[in-house]
Amino acid sequence: MRNTGKKEIKDLILKKIERTRRKIVSYEEMTAPIAPENSIGRISRMDAINSKSVAEAGLREAQKVLSGLEYMLINIEKPDFGKCKKCGADIPVQRMLLVPHSPYCVKCSD
Repeated sequence: MRNTGKKEIKDLILKKIERTRRKIVSYEEMTAPIAPENSIGRISRMDAINSKSVAEAGLREAQKVLSGLEYMLINIEKPDFGKCKKCGADIPVQRMLLVPHSPYCVKCSD
């Protein structure tokens, strides 16, 4: 991968890290415990519990993406950065940003 490409990718990674951190904060707020003293109906409480479960899944996924992005940032200067671990082909930048925790190209990820 060219150095100029790495600079652009690094900028994209930093922007995505910032967005992901904001998402995590939002998810953490949505996953706060539901206080039992709040007088809401049984159906409303069930809906709140369901929404909390969905937010927790989103939080876990956002944390996984953040971890992958931070890993990419640490390894961006390595000569094999952006190469598939299986076939050695270049991984498209958009794939690296969408699935930063995957060291494989689309073809090898199956």
